[in-house]
Amino acid sequence: MSENLTHTYEGLFLLPQSAGTDLGAASEHVQELLTKNGAEIVSFSKWEERRLAYEIKGNKRGVYFLSYFSIAADQMAALDRACGLSETLLRFLITRADQIDAMEMESTEGRDSLKEEIAQRALQAETGTTDAGIRATTRSDREIAETATQEADEAPSPDAPAQAIAPEAPAQEVPAEGDADEAVATTDA
Repeated sequence: MSENLTHTYEGLFLLPQSAGTDLGAASEHVQELLTKNGAEIVSFSKWEERRLAYEIKGNKRGVYFLSYFSIAADQMAALDRACGLSETLLRFLITRADQIDAMEMESTEGRDSLKEEIAQRALQAETGTTDAGIRATTRSDREIAETATQEADEAPSPDAPAQAIAPEAPAQEVPAEGDADEAVATTDA
């Protein structure tokens, strides 16, 4: 009587920064590891690219992918082994996530935004564009880039007349050396 228990897990996968140049292949690799070992992916997203606290296999920066998935308990060992044998992954961490509800897991879904970023990077590679909006990798980065672009558009042009400069405040008078002794009062009690 072998009962096949399925649990929900959260997986964080770290790949080298070089994987960021081909995000499509990197994300497919992680998703393939999961699906080949019997996992059903609930949500998958690129978490972020960041500097590592210490070098891992000569890499100072890395790309993180976050995934929630369901897998049978008896297949978890095979997934763990496949992740450990992967030459592409630098590190991985898989924990049970039964306490997290389905809505919260689905809210982290980022496959669509990942596809958009892959398309933007492909466009950048084709055209050689260095637009800040294309370089932005996360939603917050894109929002910051859009704000910076709007502020740059609203800034006065260099040909515009300079604004009046406020007059300088009058300098304070410094007492002469002889006056300084008089200003300090000493009391002998």
